[in-house]
Amino acid sequence: MEGYIRKVNYHETDKMGITHHSNYVKWMEEARVDFLDKVGYGYAKLESEGIASPVLSVEVEYKRPTTFGDTVRIDMRVADYNGVRFTIGYTGTNVETGAVVFTAKSTHCFVGENGRPMILKRQFPGFDSLMREMLEQE
Repeated sequence: MEGYIRKVNYHETDKMGITHHSNYVKWMEEARVDFLDKVGYGYAKLESEGIASPVLSVEVEYKRPTTFGDTVRIDMRVADYNGVRFTIGYTGTNVETGAVVFTAKSTHCFVGENGRPMILKRQFPGFDSLMREMLEQE
């Protein structure tokens, strides 16, 4: 699947012209939303079905800086999935130079409208099957 592409905006940089580290987590969220849209289970659809997916943890390794005007491609993969929790792996690459600028992972769970964890296989077998297929592609 094609990665998520975005340009570094001026307001995302610090006084030295380097992208502020907090923006990478925001980009991961943008990429995750785009990814779920592309596989047919966007946030709007999930939420209309009563599924929420809160973030449990985030880990980022910054490899090379980016600056205003750089274009970054964020590739994602389902790194782990057990029916209740899942981990997404991210690799951010500077499109112009080909350099990896960050690697990261975020872990999430699935909860229902009552805030309690839900088992997708039981309640949403189609989405569960898709998640398992994406995990196996790893």
